[in-house]
Amino acid sequence: MVDSPASHGASSATPEPGAANSPDVDAPRVALSGGRTRPSLDDRGFLGHPSGLGTLFNAELWERFSYYGMRAILAYYLYTAVSEGGLGIDQPTALSIVATYGASVYLLSVVGAWLADRVIGAFRATLYGAVIIMLGHVFLALPIAAMSWVGIATVALGTGLQKASISAVVGQLYDREDGRRDAGFSIFYMSVNIGSFCAPFVVTFLKDRWGFHAGFSAAAVGMAFGLIGLFVFRKHLHGAGTNPTSPLTAAERGTVMRRVGLGVVGVAAVAAICFALSGTTANGVINTVTVMSVIAAVGMFAMMFKSPKVSAAERRHLQAYVPLWIGAALFWMIFEQAASKMAAFAAERTDLGSIFGIKVNAEFFQSVNPLFVVALAPVFAAMWLRRAGKFPSTGAKFAFGVLMAGLSFVLLAFYSHLWPHGPTAPMWALASVFVVQTIGELCLSPVGISATTKLAPAAFTTQAMALWYLTSAVGQSAAAQAIRLMEGLSDTTFFLTLGLITAGFSLVLMALVPWIGRHMRDVEAVKTA
Repeated sequence: MVDSPASHGASSATPEPGAANSPDVDAPRVALSGGRTRPSLDDRGFLGHPSGLGTLFNAELWERFSYYGMRAILAYYLYTAVSEGGLGIDQPTALSIVATYGASVYLLSVVGAWLADRVIGAFRATLYGAVIIMLGHVFLALPIAAMSWVGIATVALGTGLQKASISAVVGQLYDREDGRRDAGFSIFYMSVNIGSFCAPFVVTFLKDRWGFHAGFSAAAVGMAFGLIGLFVFRKHLHGAGTNPTSPLTAAERGTVMRRVGLGVVGVAAVAAICFALSGTTANGVINTVTVMSVIAAVGMFAMMFKSPKVSAAERRHLQAYVPLWIGAALFWMIFEQAASKMAAFAAERTDLGSIFGIKVNAEFFQSVNPLFVVALAPVFAAMWLRRAGKFPSTGAKFAFGVLMAGLSFVLLAFYSHLWPHGPTAPMWALASVFVVQTIGELCLSPVGISATTKLAPAAFTTQAMALWYLTSAVGQSAAAQAIRLMEGLSDTTFFLTLGLITAGFSLVLMALVPWIGRHMRDVEAVKTA
């Protein structure tokens, strides 16, 4: 495929004033993708990939350090007694709040993606999001209960602004026919896991000695490092993400403002109904985020399918994307419970001992997944590069990833049945569940991000990335609802039910692999040199 602005989502419309003035390019040429001025195939400055990948790798590493560092202790902070430094919330509600918090992060990515695509560009969205995230962690570090809720909301807002945008910038580093794309996303994904591996150890160390808020302070420092690196090394991006891919025109602004106003009213109405029917503030928040996640996902699909800016070929791509999206939502429903149900299993059902004389804390289990991702990601990246354009296809990778997620909870249900009472389950049991999930993650997550950048309609590049992250919002919302609805049932029943549902859908997805392949054949054509 010939490289062109359309193939990368770069709009042919005149950019907003100042949009083309990249801070790192003296005389910009015709933009290739979101403002990028250098073809990708001749750029091998970072591990054989575009040099800008290193800049984004560093930024994402520290952002994930801060996010996962906070998340490692968040559930425990919520349900630990006030006398012991926590907020004293009942455990089922606390675990549902953690899942809902994760969902809200990705729900807000819709707003961030729209701003990136239409107003400020993906790079500025990433930069501004990093600033807001750092402020949120600073609020969490303050030993004031009310500021904790402010901090959680602020981190969710900043992460929503940044999350889809930084991945969109990664996608814009590559020409569409560049066969290194899947491998590049796998390398990028290592940054997530290096940060998330280190964070629980650092944060737990601080928490155990000086309390929860000291642990949250480490997240603030980590985000500051990420922000500094992103600003200092932005020149390596060669302008990628500088321009909005579909900038607002003067004629559109009035209509858009009216729609934004109607959207705010609609959100307020949904929230009012959910709170009125929920009984408690916590349940109101949980139900509101659930409903809005589903509405946002359905609305974004409908908008893209109906948009006159989307070609017939792009609609075929979207059709193929629908079953992949559903499979990803089910995957995250299970995977993201590492910070909720699996965290509780680690703290209450697992016999914590020591490894090489080092005492194992429940928080440490959240480092198992990133440890194995760091170890295995290069293997998967090399395998995807070698198999580019061959089996397994994108659909097959997805189906296997979803299957692994389902089987992980079936396995956890078995362990829960074997050790039904107290802290009796051996550490290797829970660790093995994380390893199975990791294998599934490497088949689905980096491939899913890459597939989204390939299948995205040109006018909706960053918004399509937000649609991808809505898989996590919907999945985590489903997990929050399942935790509440199945509160009176055993852990064995809980894990087995969700595991079988997810594994069952993986079989449906496998059956659809040939159909998916036909619909995305044109975007899976590759060049590697």
